[in-house]
Amino acid sequence: SCYRASTGRLLTSLCKWYYSAAGFNKIGLMRDDTLLEDEDVKEAIRRLPEKVYNDRVFRIKRALDLSMKHQILPKEQWTKYEEDVRYLEPYLKEVIRERKEREEWQKK
Repeated sequence: SCYRASTGRLLTSLCKWYYSAAGFNKIGLMRDDTLLEDEDVKEAIRRLPEKVYNDRVFRIKRALDLSMKHQILPKEQWTKYEEDVRYLEPYLKEVIRERKEREEWQKK
């Protein structure tokens, strides 16, 4: 996976190319919208602030609608690599940390 903190123009170009090739941005999704919803991800989604959650639901509904119609958004509405925020990541890290703590306690 591509990390934004990585340096080097070639790597950045490769990351942007891969991001665009993945295609989810063409239907208005962000990377975190496409995560497989296991128990950890579901709990992280439950913890999102209301506006962030509503924005996610809007993007996913719009993407499903576009997908069913075999359409994509106009290019100016595509999610740009630079604007794709990993909004779920801090919540997901917290959920995973808490789960691992619980598992450790249960081992004792």
